[in-house]
Amino acid sequence: MTMRKQLQRYLPDGDAIRQNRWLRPFGNTLLHPRLWHLNRHSAAGAVAVGLFCGLIPGPLQMLGAAICAVLWRVNLPLAMIVTLYSNPLTIGPLYLVAFWLGKLALTLVGQNGAAQFAPMPGLQGGDWLGWFAALTDWVIGLGLPLAVGLPILGGLFAIAGYAAMRFAWRYHLIRAWRRRQASRSAHDPA
Repeated sequence: MTMRKQLQRYLPDGDAIRQNRWLRPFGNTLLHPRLWHLNRHSAAGAVAVGLFCGLIPGPLQMLGAAICAVLWRVNLPLAMIVTLYSNPLTIGPLYLVAFWLGKLALTLVGQNGAAQFAPMPGLQGGDWLGWFAALTDWVIGLGLPLAVGLPILGGLFAIAGYAAMRFAWRYHLIRAWRRRQASRSAHDPA
């Protein structure tokens, strides 16, 4: 099975957009063929967009990925799915790395990021609204180092994800080509 077919099993098609009454007004934009086409260029771009937008604070990650996918005409569903790497379990370590990258970047340009990293607030008794408010206060308290570090980390993730997806797609194509060559040579009379 090709990589394209493997990925398309999990992605919605354009008909789902056409039939959704909430998305119908955006049909011309959202039904652009490049947003739904899956090839090595659109997949690699979608992974880069999803990895970058996955670090957007709050529940705006998928919206950011959708907007970027439309702007850069990369695979929309894949870009949105990739944002799921940041979630309540991974956001603390990701923001810690972004904070330290921001502090390092500020130090390199001669500024001092005065904020200190504080532990992430925990979810208490299933109070998601209270946890989200505490998380927002926590992010704001991290200040300039986090604001500088998030785009740096997102950019590094995007570059690495783009390169990894291009490499994986190429590797998959080469393996498939070699299997076809071996199959042909096995069936060809000598």
